[in-house]
Amino acid sequence: MAEFDSEKKAGKSSPAKKAASAKASAAESKSAVQDDDFLIAPLDWYILKVQVNREKSIAKRLAEKVKQCGMNGYIQEIRVPEEYVSVVKGGKKREVGRLLYPGYIIVKMEVNRDTWFLIRETNGIGDFTGAEDYSQGSRIRKPVPMLPHEVQRMLQLEKSASEGVPKVQIPFTIGDHVKIKDGSFDGIEGEVTKIDDVTGRVTVIITIFGRSTPVDLEYWQVEKVG
Repeated sequence: MAEFDSEKKAGKSSPAKKAASAKASAAESKSAVQDDDFLIAPLDWYILKVQVNREKSIAKRLAEKVKQCGMNGYIQEIRVPEEYVSVVKGGKKREVGRLLYPGYIIVKMEVNRDTWFLIRETNGIGDFTGAEDYSQGSRIRKPVPMLPHEVQRMLQLEKSASEGVPKVQIPFTIGDHVKIKDGSFDGIEGEVTKIDDVTGRVTVIITIFGRSTPVDLEYWQVEKVG
């Protein structure tokens, strides 16, 4: 009987042991929450996939949520990069805005558990582009930031747009075979060697009297051949 009581006591946890076990379990749970709130990616520029033709409204909605949640320190800038280009329609020249990255918005942010969920729970936003492998065993994939030259190009284009220096939308690339359709060299074919999307002019190499000669023209004075 004494042996049975001894085994019973050994199999029964004391109140102190139970309390210690509960405390340890709570500590583990708290630690798990803290570990889950780790830094996924440092402050940088990231690209988000969004629904096409809703870029500006989605960016506006995201900015409102950031403000409501008090996360301005983590999500610092939200942009929908665009440039202004000059187009000629019906013989008239006008300026139009054109999205630099249709279907995407650019965000300068620190990616952690809270900001990641805020982004993913915003209607119209898909995922970060170029997400790498799963970070530190988390189900959250680590996003890849923009390259420095991509950021520089975006900021430079926005600066040009704000200064009112629109680019001209030129439908040619260097190396294109074109034919001159206006001016002294009407009907002569050549190759595009230079494009200036600020002035809207192109340089075309044509052959005159057996010699290659560069001719500077307005882009609308030439048309692509083939």
